[in-house]
Amino acid sequence: MTTAPVIELRTFTDLDPVRGDLLNVYAEVRAPLLHLPNYAVTAFGERLDRHGTEPGFAAVLAYADGQPVGYAYGNRIEHGDRYWQRTTPPPTQEYTERPALAIKEIGVRPAWRKTGTARRIHDVLLATRDEPYVTLMVNPAAGDGKVHALYRSWGYEDLGHSQPSAASPVLTVMIRSTS
Repeated sequence: MTTAPVIELRTFTDLDPVRGDLLNVYAEVRAPLLHLPNYAVTAFGERLDRHGTEPGFAAVLAYADGQPVGYAYGNRIEHGDRYWQRTTPPPTQEYTERPALAIKEIGVRPAWRKTGTARRIHDVLLATRDEPYVTLMVNPAAGDGKVHALYRSWGYEDLGHSQPSAASPVLTVMIRSTS
């Protein structure tokens, strides 16, 4: 029987103390894609800074031996938020009438993948929230479809599609209950 890796999960509602750790982990997580404009570390940093000022921002980082190995972060979105406006087809009122948690990024360093670390980070992030639904976007080609399948195994269902920016690929919007 394998035991879960020893990690410390820390929750933050202020971006400043963890911005550097998020950028460092992101650069390793997305290394094969960094040549694409939407995935460049500078583009991520700009998005991260914007997300860090949005309502309900929270991040969970996993640390092993004091070093960051993974993260997830998101914020609260309301009815009429641009997140919902870019989703096609438009989501039903069931999902948009109350605030939802939008997970903007989940990433785990390659050495920590397939250890349950991403799921643990995700679950701690959700445990801090009171929104009835959580949504995220996934590139259906990521990991040859394995990332999309992973989110389905966590209870997410496809809701629609979105292209957050002209440089972004078309993403699948997924949703599930937070409970």
